[in-house]
Amino acid sequence: MNKKFLQTQSIPKEKKLLLGNRIPKDFFITSGTGQSDITIHAGSYHLALKDAGIERCNIVTYSSILPAIATEIETPNNLIHGSVMETILAFSNASEDQIATAGIIFGWLYDKVTSEKYGGLVCEYSGHESEEDAIKSLKLSLNELYTNGFEERYEIKDVKIITRSFVPDKKFGTAIVALCFTNYVYPAIE
Repeated sequence: MNKKFLQTQSIPKEKKLLLGNRIPKDFFITSGTGQSDITIHAGSYHLALKDAGIERCNIVTYSSILPAIATEIETPNNLIHGSVMETILAFSNASEDQIATAGIIFGWLYDKVTSEKYGGLVCEYSGHESEEDAIKSLKLSLNELYTNGFEERYEIKDVKIITRSFVPDKKFGTAIVALCFTNYVYPAIE
């Protein structure tokens, strides 16, 4: 067993800080496309990240829930090379002459009685249909989430849809849309 780990176990209780799960706070939205004759991952996918301005980051993906404190901000220009960028990400890979379409829809839940913001729901589309069809699919997906657990108590408002689509000329193509978190709140439990 690691000696440093054992040492932390002997820290007096009054000197420990117990933190709860971190809560994403600020986010920005970006999108991009890329194409390559070589490959997807180190080719068209990376170039789509570059077009979106987040290629310097290590991308980690989340599922599709926004906390009530989440706030959309302008895209920062100070992303650090090699930093971790946690995202809700939609991406579509396509071959030459095939459409790549990615999209995200999100909306905010408000309590029907108090009007208090509860949080948000996000859905992603990653496929090969037109943007028009992707938008239809996104709306259906968001409605399905909403009607299966939230509709009774909450109203969904301020819905936003972002899509990106193209047909690559090269062998591989990728379209992405990303909701990117920039900071977090750490609740202290004790």
